[in-house]
Amino acid sequence: MLINRRKFLHLGSLATGTLMLPKFLKAFEGSVSLSGGNKVLVVLQLSGGNDGLNTVIPIRNDIYYRERPVISIAKEKTLNLNGEAGLHPSLSNLKALYDEGELSILNNVGYPNPDRSHFRSMDIWQTASNSNEYLNSGWLGRYLDAECSGCSKPTQVLEMDDMLSLALSGEKMKGIALKDPKRLYDTSQDPFFKDILQSGKNEQAEDPASYLYKVMSETVSGADYIFQQSKLRPSTTVYPNSEIGKNLKTIASLISSDINTRVYYVSLGSFDTHVSQQAKQEKLFNDLNDAIKPFTDDLKANHRFEDVLMMSFSEFGRRVGENASGGTDHGTANNMFLISGGLKSKGILNEMPDLSNLSDGDLVQQLDFKRVYATLLNKWLLADDYKILGRQYDYLNFI
Repeated sequence: MLINRRKFLHLGSLATGTLMLPKFLKAFEGSVSLSGGNKVLVVLQLSGGNDGLNTVIPIRNDIYYRERPVISIAKEKTLNLNGEAGLHPSLSNLKALYDEGELSILNNVGYPNPDRSHFRSMDIWQTASNSNEYLNSGWLGRYLDAECSGCSKPTQVLEMDDMLSLALSGEKMKGIALKDPKRLYDTSQDPFFKDILQSGKNEQAEDPASYLYKVMSETVSGADYIFQQSKLRPSTTVYPNSEIGKNLKTIASLISSDINTRVYYVSLGSFDTHVSQQAKQEKLFNDLNDAIKPFTDDLKANHRFEDVLMMSFSEFGRRVGENASGGTDHGTANNMFLISGGLKSKGILNEMPDLSNLSDGDLVQQLDFKRVYATLLNKWLLADDYKILGRQYDYLNFI
């Protein structure tokens, strides 16, 4: 049978970039029970380099207002946290979580010898490498390698996107990227998809194309499984019609179902605010703020909020001083949000940035992000963080 090359490549991309993990999924066929104590990690990537200084604002620091005469946020407009810091005014629902002890903040997070390239710095964060290392596998992909290879109760990692991030790509196993469970299922049921699977039966095992045919064949049951699980407990909560709103609604529905997924990965952006930063950041924060409340309300209503932890990160922060275009350029250290009903240390967990001690106009990182990863892997996911990260890091006490 002659196969349309363009459509074959499209479906091949679906199999290798979106589904990626057929054997892993087939282990879930049948009855799977998710116990209430099973911890879930939701990673929120603020793509593009979010400006941390206009997110958690040092409202009593004169240097901040001196260096940002146009884009600084006035003290009276911020959402006051502790007299020293205030949240961006668009993050009212995060402020409510903070007041309830359900949101904690880490400041000055980064890594030594920072890189100001979007691509390189994101690679460092996603692979958990040092700035002078180049790794081909992501920290969550290696989590799958370590925890799910040959285990009787395999775990799973899902990304709310069309393409899989490096963070979820292991040396042996990979996560799954999907925008919507139904769309994934419908695509897997495409008649042409089934035709090329039929044609693939005649491929020789040593033929390079045979692997693709094999992967595509095994993904059909996986797509069906995710779709069926997503229908078990669909959310009735009203979410905003934004991309982040839709993604968090899907995640909440899956968390409340019997699917045994331990990690979800979702992105929001771009926060690359070189020009007209105030309007761009405000729009993105409004989207996040409007989506976070129904998401946490869903988790609370289903008695899962204590078992779910959301961690936010961005590949770098922005420079302390504003530029001539009403924005900020690429910087270094940044803040991270931790949202959960199971936090042990609450509020602002470490010192605010020292604006009097800069490195070439940038913040000096005080906390290596890999310590945060090690803490999440060891204390939350109960995994071997040393095996996954390749070295030992001191744990933090937020969980």
